[in-house]
Amino acid sequence: MGLDRVCAVADKLQLNPKFPIITVAGTNGKGSVCAMLSQIYVQSGYRVGCYTSPHLNCYNERVSVNLQPISDDDLCTAFAAVEAARGDVSLTYFEMGTLAAMWHFCHKNLAICSLDIVILEVGLGGRLDAVNGFEPTCSIVTAIDLDHTEYLGETREKIGFEKSGVFRANKLAICGDENPPQSLLDYASKIGANLQLINRDFQVKKTVQGWQYSAHEVQLQLPNLGLAGDFQRNNAACAVHAVQYLNQILPTLHTNIHTALRVVKLKGRFQQIHTSPQIIVDVAHNPQAAKSLAQNLQSTACAGKTLAVFGMLADKDIEGVICAVSSDIDAWFVANVHSPRSAKVSELQKIILKHTKKSPVQLFVEVSAALDSACKNASKNDRIIVFGSFYTVADAIASRFNSLRD
Repeated sequence: MGLDRVCAVADKLQLNPKFPIITVAGTNGKGSVCAMLSQIYVQSGYRVGCYTSPHLNCYNERVSVNLQPISDDDLCTAFAAVEAARGDVSLTYFEMGTLAAMWHFCHKNLAICSLDIVILEVGLGGRLDAVNGFEPTCSIVTAIDLDHTEYLGETREKIGFEKSGVFRANKLAICGDENPPQSLLDYASKIGANLQLINRDFQVKKTVQGWQYSAHEVQLQLPNLGLAGDFQRNNAACAVHAVQYLNQILPTLHTNIHTALRVVKLKGRFQQIHTSPQIIVDVAHNPQAAKSLAQNLQSTACAGKTLAVFGMLADKDIEGVICAVSSDIDAWFVANVHSPRSAKVSELQKIILKHTKKSPVQLFVEVSAALDSACKNASKNDRIIVFGSFYTVADAIASRFNSLRD
């Protein structure tokens, strides 16, 4: 792992972005922050490029300009440019995709109208991630938890160090983790980053009509968010803090921020995809995200039972996720996901039964079958929550789309 290959090919492609870049890292919340930043700047009238991962239904979702996914033709053109430039340099899947996205942002859009800002979501870690080959104007690290431990380390301190690698000397470095690892604090201090911490340099306060962001002498009264969950206020505060910092080069109005945060949506984040029965999907796949999912379930009214369609990858903290939500689930419909890394349904069942003796567990070969069964078993007052992996959610969305089309 390293940035040498990405930087070498970027030089051949003449990727020298003139637009400001906001790089977003973190275990949970980085996709939400990217969505909020994109919406704020679009509402403010700017041309905004955004690169995120993973996708749910099609790869094009990863690369967007003004919230619109890249076309097939433009995507193929970008990949062809990278392929031609790389020569004998070997690139990973994510490195290839990152370079293609940046080529699109730098070259394709230059002929039309240059972008005003680009938002880049880190794929894995930060320090050695392909996104980190491009210099940010501002960096954000959201909440930090144990995930991808085989690559990033088995403690929050090790993971925090990897994620802090997106910080830069003398540039704004925002951290939205309420208890940031000491390794992150130490790295920011060592390189001389302008570190801004939630609850120290900027604050979040819930109000009757929404919430309040405050930093120094600035106070903004903001609405309830378009994304569900109290934890999303911390993500929103990180986005707002970055926008306030960049206000001299990209002026934004309070009304634009207000509207953006009220309307912002993001696929797979406590997203309702069907009614009668109510089906909610959530990509929660680590304990911290699962705890947030449990909070959303507890704070959202449901007159009946909660049925879970569940599938995970074997290399995740399965027990931590199940433990976080088991008390909120009345019945489990457990399935394999379409990945070689899929956890065996028998193993998932074993862990579920370890934490709950009252909730029945049914096993299925694939998510679509599990979801169909859950729908047949649900009464009009019940709800179905699909979670455990991006793969699980993607399969569920595709399944509902196909059934409605048929």
